[in-house]
This record gives sequence, C-alpha cells and structure tokens, in this order.
Amino acid sequence: MKRRLVLKQLTAASLLAMAGWAPGVMAADTIKVGILHSLSGTMAISETSLKDVALMTIEEINAQGGVLGKKLEPVVVDPASNWPLFAEKARQLLTQDKVAVVFGCWTSVSRKSVLPVFKELNGLLFYPVQYEGEELEKNVFYTGAAPNQQAIPAVEYLMSEDGGGAKRFVLLGTDYVYPRTTNKILRAFLHSKGVKDEDIQEVYTPFGHSDYQTIVANIKRFASGGRTAVVSTINGDSNVPFYKELGNAGLKATDVPVVAFSVGEEELRGVDTKPLVGHLAAWNYFQSIKNPVNAKFIEKWQAYAKAHNLPNASTAVTNDPMEATYIGIHMWKQAVEKAGKVDVDPVIEAMGGQTFDSPSGFTVQMDKTNHHLHKPVYIGEIKGDGQFNIVWKTKGPIRAQPWSPFIPGNEGKQGL
Repeated sequence: MKRRLVLKQLTAASLLAMAGWAPGVMAADTIKVGILHSLSGTMAISETSLKDVALMTIEEINAQGGVLGKKLEPVVVDPASNWPLFAEKARQLLTQDKVAVVFGCWTSVSRKSVLPVFKELNGLLFYPVQYEGEELEKNVFYTGAAPNQQAIPAVEYLMSEDGGGAKRFVLLGTDYVYPRTTNKILRAFLHSKGVKDEDIQEVYTPFGHSDYQTIVANIKRFASGGRTAVVSTINGDSNVPFYKELGNAGLKATDVPVVAFSVGEEELRGVDTKPLVGHLAAWNYFQSIKNPVNAKFIEKWQAYAKAHNLPNASTAVTNDPMEATYIGIHMWKQAVEKAGKVDVDPVIEAMGGQTFDSPSGFTVQMDKTNHHLHKPVYIGEIKGDGQFNIVWKTKGPIRAQPWSPFIPGNEGKQGL
C-alpha cells in the first residue's frame, strides 16, 4: 500500500511538473515573489525604500484579494551591496524559494551580475531604476528610464536658455558600468551638438567615496573657462559628502548647476539642502507632482511607514524608483491575471501593452516589443525642504530607446 501511495504521489507530482506547475510558486495557498535589494552597505541608502514600497504594494494587492485568488508571499533577501552576492541570492530565490518573479537591483553592475542567472533558469526580473540602456533581455522588464527618458533631456535642458546655456560639462560618476556607459552616450550626444572634447571632463570615484574636496575645487577651476554644468551619476551614499562639499565650497546652482540622475527625495533626507537650492535632478516622477493618483500614493506610503515603524517614518518620502517599483508589481499582477498563470513565458507575453494609471499623472504603458515603459520626463530644482520644484517636463510619456542612436551600430535596434 505504501509503495502504491508513493507511486501515486510521484505520478501526480510529475503531471503537475509537465503542466508547468512549479512547487512553491502555485502549489500552496500563496504565490512567492522575490525582493532583491541591498539593505546594507553603500547602496542601502537608496535600496531600502524600494524593499519597503514593494512590501507595501504586496500588502495592498493582498488586501484586494491577491492574484488569481492567492495571496502574495514576499521573500526578502539582502545582497548587501555585494555584486557577486546578487547572483547568488537571485539563484537562491529562483531555485530554493521558487519565486514566480523577482523585483530588485539598483546598480547596473548588480543587474549585470544577475542576468545570466535569470537567463539560465528562465526567471523574471522587474528592474525599477534608470540605467544606461544598451541592453534588452527577454527575462527583464525595465520600469526605470532609458537614456532618452532622462539623461539626454536633462543635458538638452542644461544647454537651453532656460537651463542656463551650458557650454562646458563635467561628467561626474561612480566608477562602474552605468555612469561610464551613460557618459559615453552623453559625450557622443554633446559631440553631435558641437561641443568639443576639451569642453568635456569625465571624473569617476569608487563606491563609498567620501572625499570630494579636490574634485569640487577642480570643477570650480574648469568652470572658469565658460558656462559649465555638472552631470552627476554618483550612486549611493557618496552623494551625501559630494553635496556637502558643494555647500562647503559655496558652489551654488547659479554658478555651476548640477543635474543628478540618482539623487531624489530619499537621498536628500540625509543632507542639509539649503545650500543646494536650485541644483537639479532629472526623473520620471517627483513627490511634488500634483494629481489625485499621486496624492493617494503618498498617503498610502506615509501611512505604511508609520504603521510599520520604519526609520524616520515621520519624514517618509516617495521617489522615482519607488514609483517604478509600485508600477512594476501592479503590471506583473495584471499580466498574470491576463495569462491565467504565473509561468514566466505566458506572463512575458501578457506584459506587452499593459497600462497603469501612475502617480506621475500619466497612464504609462509597457512597450509591446522592447520591455520598457513609455514614461514622462521631469526636471526638478532642489528646494530647501528636500522636495523638488518642477521646471521642465514633457507633454506626455516618451517611448524608451534601449539602444542610444548616438552610438554607432545601434541603428534599427529597438525591440526584441
């Protein structure tokens, strides 16, 4: 009898496996979803809030009945700002925890680290942060900005009369793939606008760098040669000493404006923003955007922060990657419900064309061929309270160009 029972169980398990049912994903009363963000190390300043907003979104979805009648069960791991550890944790989520999807990564080096794992195991990653482009993967949906949805419009603004008419540019970043590739694209774009190499300076610092005294002094000297702007791709907690040094050196936005691509409301919570008033950031969302959807999003987040006793809950803020995380999780839910299952390939198929009324004030859409969101672009000036005054925006969502047209060989490359 025992032997017969075991054989029956094995046969049932085999049939489920053949039908595409992954143990731990749909077999139980919950659907497991992975959250892969650094909760310690240099990137914790930026990534911890993405973990928290993911948990808030999952709680919201569960309160509305879950997905396919099942509750979502988050599995949170901490790769600790250690890029090889991202790959290990991604493999753990897919093979041991059997998650249906992973929401995570911030830096491009962490995303590049996990890509082989998701391709090998046919996993599904939603990546919520602006990045350098030059990539398009079947197993990834990019809910942050491509360069034409952030970096290029920001530099165009700096060159415009409204943006100060910059003629010289300091491209300052953390030393890894995102800043270097973004600056390669920006240098090619500036060349197309007639800016010469002698009017472009590139500077890179390691993750966790804290001494910006010499760099800021060099920026002041470089700026003496003509109207200069700084394009910052500094990531993580290095932003705090950089902005402090700007203040110490008395380098005001009216002298040399800085536009940042990785500094938002969350990062500014750790900085005295008064000396930084007027410096810029380019994103696809700001907390200061006025519309009913955003008001509700902010209210939910602040209530969640208070209810869960998050650090500094009384000053909880929203930002662009948090909005992108929120959109991504909801779009995945919609795609699963359209597919009728959590299996990766049907969900990928169902993702194309998904729409969502976003806190940015626009209905954003997942492109049917390039796995990127159509998103609006905003440029904001830092205010004394750490929020942003929006000084420029697109009329509506912009379709992403994963491969920059300013890089030779990218002609015609835009979809899978």
